[in-house]
Amino acid sequence: MLILAVKSVRHRPGRFLATLLAAFLGAAVVMVFGSLDDTAARPGIDPVSADSLSTTASIVGGYGSLLVFCAIASTLTVNVRQRSAELELLRRSGATPAQLTRMVVGEAVTVALAGGLLAIGPAMAAGRALLGVFQDGGQVTHGVAYSFGPVALLSGIGTTLLAAAGAAFLAVRRATRPAPATGRARTVLGAAALAAGAGSVLSTYAFAATDEWLMAAPAYGAILLSVGCALLAPPLLGRLLRRLPLDGASGWLAVRNVRRRADQLAGILSSLVLFTAVATVTLSLQAVETRAVEASGAVRSVDARTLQNVNLTVVGIVVAFVCVMLVNSLYAATSYRGREFGQQRLAGGTPGQVLTTVAAESLIVTAAGVLLGSLTALAGIIPFTMVRAGGLLPDASLGIWPAVVAVAAAATLGTSLLTARRVVRTPMVRAVAAA
Repeated sequence: MLILAVKSVRHRPGRFLATLLAAFLGAAVVMVFGSLDDTAARPGIDPVSADSLSTTASIVGGYGSLLVFCAIASTLTVNVRQRSAELELLRRSGATPAQLTRMVVGEAVTVALAGGLLAIGPAMAAGRALLGVFQDGGQVTHGVAYSFGPVALLSGIGTTLLAAAGAAFLAVRRATRPAPATGRARTVLGAAALAAGAGSVLSTYAFAATDEWLMAAPAYGAILLSVGCALLAPPLLGRLLRRLPLDGASGWLAVRNVRRRADQLAGILSSLVLFTAVATVTLSLQAVETRAVEASGAVRSVDARTLQNVNLTVVGIVVAFVCVMLVNSLYAATSYRGREFGQQRLAGGTPGQVLTTVAAESLIVTAAGVLLGSLTALAGIIPFTMVRAGGLLPDASLGIWPAVVAVAAAATLGTSLLTARRVVRTPMVRAVAAA
């Protein structure tokens, strides 16, 4: 099966482009911040510079590892779902579930290894540029030389390979196991994330307004709450659909399609929830902190400047990864519906009606993801603002939430409609026959 996996990747590379891109970006991010640990471990570096580099590497490296797994998992889940007929044919030909699992995992590891090796060069250049940013900001002295060593290389390659193997194993397991078994596990994990997030958010009130790491508790709490909502996305989406007053043929069909494909849309909805929550809460907390420091006239410490750089870097990574995950998942999920679109047109639907239905589906998913992400972000923003600024809602971040929503809507609607438009151009008889 391992030989079959390598041959499958070599003869059909286009199928694995999304996974390769996710592995490449993931390995590059982990290597960039792993190289900061290598730089901090150089002999003769001053303690302040070493602490700034190590703190950034540990915080952003943890985010990066989580996002690597999520990005690769989303692409592999769509890939495995679209290959259900092929996997079923192999199973009927005598392949056991264990052999199929080894084949899919072998494919994922092969692609992840290629992505990790390709990321070494760009990661070295990006790490050197990031060190220059820290030096210009005063967190690291200009005499510190950049180092790309074993921590960066091993963490980048190792994290990517482990994420690919684990995500592929879970994707095959989910495709072959009954839905109730996987649903119970997601419910338990989602409830645990919600409980941990609520505890972290409430612990904000135990800090003083001048604590330099006050921002950590509400930020991590909001992220954990968003992870819990992302895990519970299918049932939450089902409850929302029961309350949508959409009229007309396109609206009725859109609600029916989203309800039927709730499990398949879980990855897209999860990406929207995480993107909205992480971007909104991080940027809003940083805006409140900056406004409070400027109002007091105090000079920010090195730790405060390091934390600001970390926050902005985290948001940039989240935006890049989530956009890649959304585009990959939406493109694959929409292009796979060629037969469905062809059947709708054979039944009398026009291309415009098909595109209207796709737009309504995208709006439903976008609204649900933005709503859940906004609520979890608000759960972290309100406690921080009350403790740090003595108010309920921040005045310094009124434009952040609309900007985040605009990016999420543009990525979702744009990818869905452009892909659906390309698929609809295929003659309906050919689309049905080819599928």
